[in-house]
Amino acid sequence: MTEIKTTFDYTPDYEDEICNKEVVLTVGSILIPIFLTLVVVLSCIGNILVLIVLVLYESLRSLTNILILNLALSDLLFTFGLPFWASYYIWGWTFGDAICKAVNFVFYAGFYSSVLFLTLMTVQRYMAVVHPLSDWERCRGFSIAPIFLIWILSAGAALLGTLRSEVMKESTGRFYCEYDSIPIKLAINYLQNSFFFITFLIMGFCYTRMLQIITKARTNKRHKTVRLILCISLVFFIGWAPYNIVMFLRSLTDLGISQFTICKVSINLEYAFLACRLLAYSHCCLNPVFYVFVGVKFRNHLKVILHRIFQQKKNLDFSPNKSAKIHSLGSMY
Repeated sequence: MTEIKTTFDYTPDYEDEICNKEVVLTVGSILIPIFLTLVVVLSCIGNILVLIVLVLYESLRSLTNILILNLALSDLLFTFGLPFWASYYIWGWTFGDAICKAVNFVFYAGFYSSVLFLTLMTVQRYMAVVHPLSDWERCRGFSIAPIFLIWILSAGAALLGTLRSEVMKESTGRFYCEYDSIPIKLAINYLQNSFFFITFLIMGFCYTRMLQIITKARTNKRHKTVRLILCISLVFFIGWAPYNIVMFLRSLTDLGISQFTICKVSINLEYAFLACRLLAYSHCCLNPVFYVFVGVKFRNHLKVILHRIFQQKKNLDFSPNKSAKIHSLGSMY
């Protein structure tokens, strides 16, 4: 059994007796579990429906469909870690060191793979629009190789933080699942910031060039997929950009920069981080919403599935055995 540290030195040392953050923790312990519960339910329903539609009604020979399928899997992977975090904000970490490492791995593997799949989807659409003679869709080797590469890279990046995560005990007796030192925390935060910034530059360049081509082409039908991926990417950016910015600003507190160790500034950063975290975590349940409202084919397939479900329910409600039973009861009157 892994030994749990009895002291918790993760929090920066800046006048904790004067700067009381109990109110922030109390707000988080109420708001975060409720919000994450809603996100988990919506994400599971939405992403499972996406998988069903792709497997039953779409061709998985299309690179776009393969990427959307893997993006849904990434969102589900990310979602599986959220119930543990919801519990964490109420009772502290109660699941032990092994689960601490596993949940951190799932969280970051889901995050990194989501970003990489969105980036590859953007690059794939960029090639189809800006360089149409380069037909990626027909290249079966290219359709499969990047998928494995993305999962391997995501798992490797997630493993960096996982190996340095452990359960620690605060002086109050509450357990935490955190990185084992502030330098490791800062290194992983900066890695995540850099990763997000680089992929944002790539996607920004691709969409700028695509919009230039689409504006000149004056065609709408051809570029419905571009609009879908653009919406998904914008939602991802809106969700994760504030989170990364605030996370970077909080790291300045850990570095002991005086402007960020002022109590009022520090507390405001904690509130901002709380709000940005909720916004970022919600991205996993928003992608299926855009498939419905932007993707016409997906919306039509979803209508077929819902029609079949309700039709089966209707048939069960009026099955021969039940109808005969109702008829015999009616004859009694």
